[in-house]
Amino acid sequence: MGNNIKKPIIGILGGVASGKSTVAAEFAKLGCKVIDADKIVHELLQKTVVKDKITGLFGQAILDSAGKIDHRKLAEVVFTDADKLSSLNKIIHPFVLERTEEFIEQYNRQGGIKAIVLDMPLLAEVGWAERCDRLIFVDCKPKLRIERAKKMRGLDENQIKIRENFQISLDNKAAIADNSIDNNSDFQALVRQVFDVFSYIVNK
Repeated sequence: MGNNIKKPIIGILGGVASGKSTVAAEFAKLGCKVIDADKIVHELLQKTVVKDKITGLFGQAILDSAGKIDHRKLAEVVFTDADKLSSLNKIIHPFVLERTEEFIEQYNRQGGIKAIVLDMPLLAEVGWAERCDRLIFVDCKPKLRIERAKKMRGLDENQIKIRENFQISLDNKAAIADNSIDNNSDFQALVRQVFDVFSYIVNK
């Protein structure tokens, strides 16, 4: 693809620890650019203007010993209260979406990029599913997701359930997706599925 051609936008849906970022990384290997919303949030939380707004809402208790926002402490506060989570999202989401739009514009101008992948945990919740040309649901059994979440993020089953209570149900996410990728077996099976979906999107 040449410059200034609108690249297909691929949105990735799935539950906590289902393997969305793993799927996104495989798309990256095939020539796609990944926009990682979690990474954008991490960068935002370093900015004084954002940090001040968040500490103004939730107090100094969410800061670590270096005076930076402690992600775990912040999660503990917002994932127990829908209003607090909503308040946090109102601060963060406009910044995230603005930055995402900047990336999309930038990548559309660059040659050699096959597609743009949105790795955004609340993709459907913030209304960005409509912005995507293709939605992919990463299907992963609860037992496996719980194991991964414990190992990689230190989350227990209850914490996962609490987080997912604030999200659109997995059934609904699966229903709005154009493709489903099964992430219940080995890594090579996942790689093959990503390649098949990718080939279909860029060649259609």
